[in-house]
Amino acid sequence: MFACEQVGCVPDMLVLGKGLGGGVFPMAALIAREDLDVAADRALGHYTHEKSSVGRAAALATLDVIRDEGLLERSHELGAHGLERLRRMQSEFAAIRAVRGLGVSFGVEVSGAALAEALMYRCLTNGLSFKVGGGNVLTLCPPLTITRQQLDQAFDILAVSLRAS
Repeated sequence: MFACEQVGCVPDMLVLGKGLGGGVFPMAALIAREDLDVAADRALGHYTHEKSSVGRAAALATLDVIRDEGLLERSHELGAHGLERLRRMQSEFAAIRAVRGLGVSFGVEVSGAALAEALMYRCLTNGLSFKVGGGNVLTLCPPLTITRQQLDQAFDILAVSLRAS
C-alpha cells in the first residue's frame, strides 16, 4: 500500500493524509512503531484533523474500498501498462529524458523547465492536470480508481502536447 513497502524500507513513523479521507474529508494519521509510543498516558496536543468521528468513518470506508475493490492490485497492473506506454513515448520523443513509475504514480523527466511548464499548460488546456516537480519532471498521479481507458486518454493528451512542442 505504501511506497516504503515497495523499496523494502521500514520507517519509524509513517504519516498519511489527503487520500485517507477518500478525497472528501480532511483526515490524517500517524502510524509509528509500538516502541515509540512512550507517552500513551499523556495528551501531547490537539490538532486540526484529530478525533473526528466523521473523519474516522471516512478513513475506514476509504480503506475498505481500497481492499474490497482490489485497487492496489489494479494499480500494479495499470502501473505496468502506463510505464510501458511512457517508455514507448520516450523512444518517440527526444524531449523525454527519463520515465519512472510506482503503481499509478508516474514521473516523466523532460529536457528543461521551460518545456515542462509549456507541456503542463498545453495538457491542462486539453483536460489533463498534473504538477511539475524538480523543475522538469511531470508528475502524473491519478487516483487509484482510474480506468485503463482514462489512463490511456491522459497519455494520449501528453503525446499530442509533446508533438505540438
